[in-house]
Formats: sequence, C-alpha cells, structure tokens
Amino acid sequence: MSLHTTENIEKTTLIRKYSPLTCDVLSELRNSGEYCDVILRTDDQHLFKVHRAILCSCSSFFRALFTNGMNETTDQIVDIHDINGDIMNLIIDYVYTREIKFNDNNIYEILSAANQLQVLELFSLCENYLYEKLNPENILGIREFASFFYCKKLCEQTEIYLLTNFTEISIKSQEFLELNLEQIIDILNSDELNIKSEEAVFDAVIRWIDYKVDERKKNIVDLLKCVRLGLLTTNFFIEKVKCHPYIINNETCKPLVIDTLKYLYELDVDTYQDLFVQNPIARPRIPHEIIFVCGGWSGGSPTSVIELYDTRADKWFQLPFNDRFPRAYHGIVTINNFIYVIGGFDGMEYFNSCRIFDLKILQWNEIAPMNVKRCYVSVTVLDGLIYAMGGFDGHSRQSTAERYSPNSNQWLPIPPMHAQRSDASATVLQNRIYICGGFNGQECMNSAEYFDPKTNQWTMIAPMRNRRSGIGVIAFHNSIYAIGGFNGSTRMNSGERYNPKTNTWLSMPDMYNPRSNFAIENKLKFFLHRREN
Repeated sequence: MSLHTTENIEKTTLIRKYSPLTCDVLSELRNSGEYCDVILRTDDQHLFKVHRAILCSCSSFFRALFTNGMNETTDQIVDIHDINGDIMNLIIDYVYTREIKFNDNNIYEILSAANQLQVLELFSLCENYLYEKLNPENILGIREFASFFYCKKLCEQTEIYLLTNFTEISIKSQEFLELNLEQIIDILNSDELNIKSEEAVFDAVIRWIDYKVDERKKNIVDLLKCVRLGLLTTNFFIEKVKCHPYIINNETCKPLVIDTLKYLYELDVDTYQDLFVQNPIARPRIPHEIIFVCGGWSGGSPTSVIELYDTRADKWFQLPFNDRFPRAYHGIVTINNFIYVIGGFDGMEYFNSCRIFDLKILQWNEIAPMNVKRCYVSVTVLDGLIYAMGGFDGHSRQSTAERYSPNSNQWLPIPPMHAQRSDASATVLQNRIYICGGFNGQECMNSAEYFDPKTNQWTMIAPMRNRRSGIGVIAFHNSIYAIGGFNGSTRMNSGERYNPKTNTWLSMPDMYNPRSNFAIENKLKFFLHRREN
C-alpha cells in the first residue's frame, strides 16, 4: 500500500503537554537510566528502560497494566507482544519527547502499535498523516486499513474523499479494480456519489468487469442495477449501454433495458415530471445533481411549492411534496441531507415554526419552534448546529439570536447581538459566525459583528464602507465578502472584502448588475436574484 509521497520522512510534533525543558529532562533521565523502574521487552528481544509513571501518563494500556495488581505491577521486566523493537523505540521516544518521524514504511506499524498501546494522541497523529497523503491511487487501501483498525475519523475522511473523487479514482486506481463485488456495489449504490454524469458510473462498472472478464461478466445485472440508468442521456443509453456486448444478449438484463427505454421516452416527451424522483432508476444522487427551491414569494403571495432542477435534463420540475403551509422570507440551511426551513411569513402571520425536509424519503416534518418569531431571519450552520439571528417578529427588528441542535430538537438562546437587524446575512469563517448589514427598522446598516461559540460573546468589527440591507455575505479564502444590497435609496452592484487579521474592509470590482435579496454559493460562485416590486 504505497502513499506516493514526495518526501520519505516527515517530522510531526504534537502540541506539547510538557514544556520543551521538561521533555528534555525526561528524555535525559530515560537515556541515562536514572529512576527507571521497569524494562519493556519486545518479541525480538529489544529491551527498553522506562518510567512507569511516564508511560501511564499517556497510555491507558500501560495505566491498566501497571495498576492491575497482577505480576506486571511489580515485575522488573514486562513483555510487550506483537510490536517489534524498532517501532517500540519510536513510540517510547514519542512518549518522552512528543516528537516522532513518520515515513511510508513505518506509518502503518506505528498506527497499529499506537492502537494496541492506546497512545491516543499518537493514534490521532497517524490518522492526520494518512489523511494528508490521500490520493486517487492509495485511497481505497487506506480506507480498508482505517476500517480494520476502527479509525473513526480516518474512516469518515476516506469515505468523503472516495465519494467526492470517485471518477478519478475509478480511472487511476489499481485498488479499485481489485475490489470485490460487494465492495463495489456498496460504493456505486451511494446516493452521495459525486459524479458529473451517470456515464462515469457505467464506465467504472465496465472497467471493473474488464479487469477479470471471465470471472466478473456474470455480475453485470447486479452492477447495472447500481447505475441510475434513467439519469443517462438517451443517446448514451442506446449507443453505449443497450448494445454493450455484456448486455445485449443477456436475458437477465432485458427487464432493466426495457424499463429504462420506457422511462427515457416518457421523459423526452415531458410527461413524466411528477414521478421523476420517485422512479428508482432515476433517483438523483444527493447533493451533487439537484437544486431545491422551497417556498418564497410568488404571484403576489407566499407559496409552499417545491421545485427541483435536474442538471441532467436541464429542466425544472415541480414536486408533489409541497410543504403544508405557504412561507416566504424564511431562512434555509442543509445538514446531512436534510433541508431546514426556519421562520418566515405567510402574508398574515410571522412564524417561529420550523420545518425539515428529508431528501432521502422526500417527506416534511415539524421540528421544535424557535423562541422568537422571525422573518427576514439570518441563518447559518456551525459544527452541526443551526444559528438563527435577528429578523422581524411583526412588531420590531430583533437583536436576539438562538441555536438549534438537531440531536436534541431544541432551540436555546445565545447572547443577543449588539444591534437589531433584519435582512442581514450571515456566514462562518474560522469557527466564528459573522453577520453583516441589515435593517434596524429605521435605516439600512453598515455595521457587522461576529459570534464566537467558545467565548459565547458577540464582538463588533469595523463597519462596512456602505450601508447594505438584503446583502449577500459569504466566507472565501479567509475573507468575508459582502456583495450588493439596498442602501436605503438604491440597489447596489458594489462589493467589499473584510480581512479579519487587519479588521479592515476593502472595495472590490463592481458586479454588472445591481441586486439585493439574492442567494450566493461559494463553490460555483453564482448568484440567484430575487425580484421585488
């Protein structure tokens, strides 16, 4: 399992629990043998004089070993099995100095030994090192290794990397070709597989079969069921799939081929819209292929309609899963394939109610209401928690803010902002929540502030150069960008950038068109304008 690194050895230092001087003294005591009270012996007969107390301070394994009342509590020589002397020496050096050198040849043995000895800080360092070395050629091997040793963080990281970079991995990785049938089906069935088109999945299936064609071609129907055939273009399906040698004369594939042809025909004549996401052969992969629009102001009144944009068909579809009540001027965020709709206004009533839409089962549910009614609310997500700030309750603009935990289904107040504001916009940068601009009931605002969950405090920052209500705010490359908005007399096409290090705003080039009350996305850098009369 190669890491394909450009440097063979890297020195990794963890934040020290001991001062450098303390580490130097402890290391000197170990090297001289002073006050050592036990000798560790590995299977290859390497001996290490150490201090029980030092080992206990960073390893629950040694803490249990030396305090269990058994022979190891008093024995002068204690045997350590299944770890060779060279690796044991590196781990003991780390315990005393908090430094260690990783390379391609020792990282897996060090992680295994750190796991066995329960040196958790070193175990975490190993996970970080392997994550930094991930590439399309080694991802699947590291993923399997992480699973074997129950490396929870590394398992999650490799899964995200695999799903995000699947197309490149399926083309470049020899390890991909070595996967067994169960493993490849598990990957291809994921709703979160990030692909530009379903053609990449079909091509990956064929590459995997071609690698051991005599052994694997019998599995074509099982693998074809993993391909969302209804998301392929009609031309690709007819020219590449239906006529493929593995499929054309395979009787077990015929029902799939017929169902797909029927679906693609109905889609092409535009009579299949309402059932689009319900057909299993055309179930969109989430979240890379579809855009949801929920509620809003339409035709002079709020709406409950949900529309979906299918990038493959280049069409909008109105879904039969509308929310129970119309809602506009609400906040909306996503967490783990759930869409959260926060607060809003139905033309008569201001809401503190909140709704959740499950993208997997396409179902709406009510969640706990906020403590305060809020429309024109600013919302964002940090560390899996939803923050709702400011807004209008029908009487006054709010300075209050609150935080929602999906795990407990509970909203709890956080300290109020320094200013009342609705029509503001919020974003997250460096584990802080920034909120900028807005309207306080009398004037459009240029003030901005941030909330730090660690200190549970709001802090004012330098004001923007322009007043902006209905502003677009986003964090990108360690800066906050504030774009467009309404200054009290006109909608603007100007923007400015905030540098947290210098606490200053700098102007940026103007947009082509003035706009306010729009959506902004940092991955594609696009803007969605909301027209207002």
